[in-house]
Amino acid sequence: MVLRSQIVLRAAEGATNKTIAEGLGTEPNTCALWRRRFLAARLQGLMTDAPRAGGPLSISDARIRAIVHDTLHTKPPNATHWSTRSMADAHGVSPSTVRRIWKARRLAPHRVERYKLSRDKQFEEKLRDVVGLYLNPPEHALVLSVDEKTQIQALDRTQAILPLREGVPERQTHDYRRNGTTDLFAALDVAEGTVIGECHKRHRAREFLAFLRTLDRSTPEELDLHLILDNLATHKTAKVKRWALRHPRFRFHFVPTGSSWLNQVERWFNDLTQKRIRRGTFHSERELIEALKQYVATYNEVPRPFQWRATADQILAKVRWNRLNVVLAGAPH
Repeated sequence: MVLRSQIVLRAAEGATNKTIAEGLGTEPNTCALWRRRFLAARLQGLMTDAPRAGGPLSISDARIRAIVHDTLHTKPPNATHWSTRSMADAHGVSPSTVRRIWKARRLAPHRVERYKLSRDKQFEEKLRDVVGLYLNPPEHALVLSVDEKTQIQALDRTQAILPLREGVPERQTHDYRRNGTTDLFAALDVAEGTVIGECHKRHRAREFLAFLRTLDRSTPEELDLHLILDNLATHKTAKVKRWALRHPRFRFHFVPTGSSWLNQVERWFNDLTQKRIRRGTFHSERELIEALKQYVATYNEVPRPFQWRATADQILAKVRWNRLNVVLAGAPH
């Protein structure tokens, strides 16, 4: 009704259908339709819809409410969630009817989303610290999102890969050979999007210190380095703490426990997995390491920083809402 009224009012000011459509985010044909309806029937023309094709409604409101209730509050006896077919059998309707009801009410029993609430007692303090670095980075400093992607496997298929053809996707054998593993240490420059990475056989404090020295050599010495890290024990050993004291330009900022989503390099790791690792075939550990180095080098030619927009207050409001839902659901918290 608001859209129809706005179309008529703007038409009364002399605007064309095209101009009205662009201003209201609709189509010129829609504007023409409601202008004709108003001319023919005045306000009554805006308040009613023309008869539509199709047969009468074949399912009662009571049955629709029952299907929605069962979708939200029950489960089938032999499955974890309802399907259109199982719900249709339970209520004596067609699967397409169930599908339309679910679509209209935005119900999707087949989908599940993961969540985890941090139990860190310093959650808010750490959250504000990290988000502050993203939204208001300090001057004369680099903010680096640092983490390790561990146990990357050099997998080789047991038979030849069949290449992509018209109408036929690339095909790989389901089984594979393991040719070793490596751990990738990476530091994402939050502002520029570039990545400093190197591979190590393990991810102990010794290897983490070696990577810190690489960061020390690879960045301008006049800049402070703010490193965003998770709570892995190797990031907090006595050797690492002593090294940090001897290198005061390094400042560590730890995300809350169970909040790896706050570390932007995790997003970069996900892209790396999707684009280079998951479908990759590597005949040796050395070949895997070279592939990772090449990916980092190619990525740095045209880096794209991730845009962080959520404020700490917005995140905290969502976390409080999730905590409330957990309490209402009766789950451990």
